[in-house]
Amino acid sequence: MKRTILLIDDDELCRVPAAEMLRCSEWNVLEAENGEHGIELALRYRPDIILCDLLMPRGNGFQVCRTVREHIELRHTKIMVVSARDYPADRESAKEAGADGYIVKPLDLDELKGMLVRMFPNPIDATKPPEAEKRAEIPEGGTRLRFWGVRGSIPTPGPTTVHYGGNTSCVEVRADGELIVLDAGTGIRPLGQSLAREFGEQAISLTVLISHTHWDHIQGFPFFLPAYNARNRLRILGYEGARAGLAATLAGQMESPYFPIALKQMPGNIVIEELREMHFKVGSVRVEACFSNHPGVCVGYRIFTSEGSITYLPDNELSTEITPGCNGVEPCSIEAKLTEFIKDTDVLVIDSQYDREEYRSHVGWGHGCVDDVVRLAVAGRVKRLYLFHHDPAHDDTFVTKMLAYARQLARDAGSDVEVEAAREGETVVLHGAAKVSGT
Repeated sequence: MKRTILLIDDDELCRVPAAEMLRCSEWNVLEAENGEHGIELALRYRPDIILCDLLMPRGNGFQVCRTVREHIELRHTKIMVVSARDYPADRESAKEAGADGYIVKPLDLDELKGMLVRMFPNPIDATKPPEAEKRAEIPEGGTRLRFWGVRGSIPTPGPTTVHYGGNTSCVEVRADGELIVLDAGTGIRPLGQSLAREFGEQAISLTVLISHTHWDHIQGFPFFLPAYNARNRLRILGYEGARAGLAATLAGQMESPYFPIALKQMPGNIVIEELREMHFKVGSVRVEACFSNHPGVCVGYRIFTSEGSITYLPDNELSTEITPGCNGVEPCSIEAKLTEFIKDTDVLVIDSQYDREEYRSHVGWGHGCVDDVVRLAVAGRVKRLYLFHHDPAHDDTFVTKMLAYARQLARDAGSDVEVEAAREGETVVLHGAAKVSGT
């Protein structure tokens, strides 16, 4: 792929000749006539370098530098401020705003070309993998789901959680040439190690869908090996939180003194996008989102593949009572909305943290009761139900008892839904109407 340069300058006599010269030198060139337009293009195309005029309308060079440096996905972008003035104070201010250099006009095209050759010896970006290398392999003719973290709230390693696992939420889906990761709890660490072994030197391209930014759903990301390889591309999607945006929240847990490596220091090509719509695509895979009943902004995702659909609702309460903790949402509307959302799905992975007795003292906490979950699955004609987000106080024996109880509830309701308890390492493969599971 050609490297990309963004020229932001309201002076066409300077911008246009530079753009033509760069196009002839195998660069992909973007042009903007003011700072506001330049920032828009930078966020959309993530150029390798920006040449930005200092004095221009609708956003001067300092403002452009500061705005670019606020965005994690632009952390690898170089910025050169260009100005007809050569005041030491301007140079220092540009540096403080985040510029990597300062060029004085008139722009000497030969000097500019030489500078770019020194900064980027090859105009073709070798760190960006060819399209053929970016695709993850999936089982032929099937969609594959694998559990890497199934626990809620906090990791619970130890001899009593060996069977179902102690890592927090992380599920891998491979479908139609895409690798999709649902949440980045501590389960994403072993997933990253597995991907590194599988792909070796081959570049990886994947999408992470974040349901919400409570810590048990993001705490594993700093330990995700693919994020430390410059050849890999990671697209992280989620919805904005109440106090901070998605990027700021992910970066916050990696700030000193909490973690030795900042998010902006990760070598991987990481793009963080806040979703605005409830329908979108990951490659050719269609995805729908639905807000769940959980504190803050939390969503579930339904992934539509060529072999069937997978619905992921990791944190959700189907409340049977109104309490202050239920956000004032009527239970009937919650259940009706989610029943429609999950209708006829092949696999439903859903928060089933409490049994009926426990739930009596946890109404309004935002987590599911197994009785309500089975009722929802039966009403939605779900084909396979996975109890998920196991409580940290539940050992393997307790989860197994909950599973047996859930299966009896389904039988009593006259439903043929298959009920399982999510277990780390278990793989589910969808082949159209046929479903095969194993380890």
